[in-house]
Amino acid sequence: MRYAHTVQAVRDAEDALMARLPEGVLMQRAAAGLAAVGAEVLGRVYGSRVVVLAGSGSNGGDALYAGARLARRGAAVTAVLLSPERAHTAGLAALRAAGGRAVGVEDAAAPVARAHLVYDGIVGIGGKGGLRPQAADLMRAVYDARAAVVAVDLPSGVDADTGEVAGDAVRADVTVTFGTYKPGLLIDPAAGLAGALRLIDIGLGEDLGVPAVEALQNSDVAAMLPRPGGESDKYRRGVVGIVAGSDRYPGAAVLAVSGAIRGGAGAVRYVGGGGAAVLARHPETLVSTGSPHAAGRVQAWVVGPGLGDSAAARTAVEEVLASDVPVLVDADGLRLMSRDAVLGRNAATVLTPHAGEAAALLGRPREAVEASRLDAVRALAGAYGATVLLKGSTTLVASPSALEPVRVNPTGTAWLATAGSGDVLSGLAGSLLAAALPAADAASAAAYLHGLAARLTPPPLTALDVATTLPTAWPL
Repeated sequence: MRYAHTVQAVRDAEDALMARLPEGVLMQRAAAGLAAVGAEVLGRVYGSRVVVLAGSGSNGGDALYAGARLARRGAAVTAVLLSPERAHTAGLAALRAAGGRAVGVEDAAAPVARAHLVYDGIVGIGGKGGLRPQAADLMRAVYDARAAVVAVDLPSGVDADTGEVAGDAVRADVTVTFGTYKPGLLIDPAAGLAGALRLIDIGLGEDLGVPAVEALQNSDVAAMLPRPGGESDKYRRGVVGIVAGSDRYPGAAVLAVSGAIRGGAGAVRYVGGGGAAVLARHPETLVSTGSPHAAGRVQAWVVGPGLGDSAAARTAVEEVLASDVPVLVDADGLRLMSRDAVLGRNAATVLTPHAGEAAALLGRPREAVEASRLDAVRALAGAYGATVLLKGSTTLVASPSALEPVRVNPTGTAWLATAGSGDVLSGLAGSLLAAALPAADAASAAAYLHGLAARLTPPPLTALDVATTLPTAWPL
């Protein structure tokens, strides 16, 4: 599992650790890691040209000390001091002692134009808002020079706690972060600016509290997934019910069932008017044309993909939400459900909106949801008392309890922005719910497998391609 902690949690852990260590040790640990990554990026340190963009405070100090280490290995290092009067005194002295030099912003053009590597030490993890104009201009010159950009702890101009980007921000090739990941490094739009992530252990582990965000790894997903045993039968493994599809969107039924078939449950019951199409693709499906209530026993329901907005569709959503088993609501079901019906449930509920649907449920503009994804998913989970899987460039899963970390999905590809892919995801997650996974585990494991299957599918892909590839993505 990858864990990310808030700025305050990092500050508290640093304070606790520094109280036990000699002065300056923590910064030297960070600088050593930063210099090592810089050397890897350069390939050959001796004779290379390095620029350190140094703001005030510890972030600039880390960068200056790293520059000093590279200077001692034969690199020509120039520090550009954005606030000379507030530059880290000891770091600047170390750089000069190693043969590096420092200039003001007014003299930065020549060294930046010749640089092979640029350290972004402009703003630390406590910074808010975008880059100031002077720093933004410097970064444009860096991009023009085609130098490799290594961000110190996080790209300057992004919000470490939320991933929000309020203005101009650094676009890094590599981000070297210390002690723990920061939420903004894992959540778009900031995550898209971080480049490759490198975590340097500086000893904070025992002092860090509960993470704000966590990201599953392959071993975590493998441990969650259902495995049949010797005494298993299709009912013990779980039965998932799918209420999806309509005359206008018959394919949604096939796609949702396709995802469910590959999700580990023992059987799939389909309820709706698309039974013929479903059976043609998946003859093992148990098909019913009646109401969900009359379909037979299930351990979880998926309702909503392609339902349309008819009175019958609304009734089906209401009936499913009135059941006493876990329910996943997607697509049209999100428009047709009532908040009171969700809040009144005793069993788990999972909502799977994209940004537009989340915006409608929250009464916010879509742009606000996309810019503040972490806040949006937490707000929606709290307002509806449900587990929420917010789809998008970064898929997030939030539990109704604000005390639980938000999960961010590390897999996926832009090729998943294709019709029907969400229907496959819903069926997959519903199948995992029926197999008795807790709601947050079912949602986050489904997102992981769905994204991994898409990566394993040659582009351009279709939703049905993703469903077909899911067994390949399933950890052994």
